[in-house]
Amino acid sequence: MSDTTGTILDLGPQTEAVAQLVAGVTDEQLADPTPCPAYAVRHLLGHLAGLAAAFRDAARKDLGATTDTSPGSALPELAPGWREELPDLLAELGEAWRDPAARTGMTRAGGVDLPGEVAGLVATDELVVHGWDLARATGQPYSPDPAALRVCHDFLAASVDDPGRGAVFGPVVTVEADAPLLDRAIGLSGRDPRWTRSA
Repeated sequence: MSDTTGTILDLGPQTEAVAQLVAGVTDEQLADPTPCPAYAVRHLLGHLAGLAAAFRDAARKDLGATTDTSPGSALPELAPGWREELPDLLAELGEAWRDPAARTGMTRAGGVDLPGEVAGLVATDELVVHGWDLARATGQPYSPDPAALRVCHDFLAASVDDPGRGAVFGPVVTVEADAPLLDRAIGLSGRDPRWTRSA
């Protein structure tokens, strides 16, 4: 999991960006819609908690309940202590991927066995895209880590012709070639970068 310079990507800055968004969510926004049609804000936060635990443990090769559960098996809900627990999970995720061993060998996430390097790419994509989802749903500004955004964009661009991408991503939304990189990544993920809370 490297950025465009070949440097191993530190997920810490991106997990911190998402944690800042989490801190900005109000209780009144928990039932609001998000760019994920099946998710209200509370479900998106629950999904973030689940993926943070799963990819933390995938990095550690600590396989079990957190890594074996498919994200689509149930609508994710928030634990009562989410305001304290979710930022901690995000920090632990970032720290776990700083270990070079995280990117070696095989691991598992979402019930799928995959190489550690690929798991790191998926974790990066999840953090960048769901960070955008949360920012849009709650009306917050969003500046993803530039290195993580580039990795996310390239990962999504490489999936465009994959016949299996439909099981994970929606159809690509066409975005202008000169649009900001984040908009292009969001379009590749199957989301409309023009989505707003009133949409």
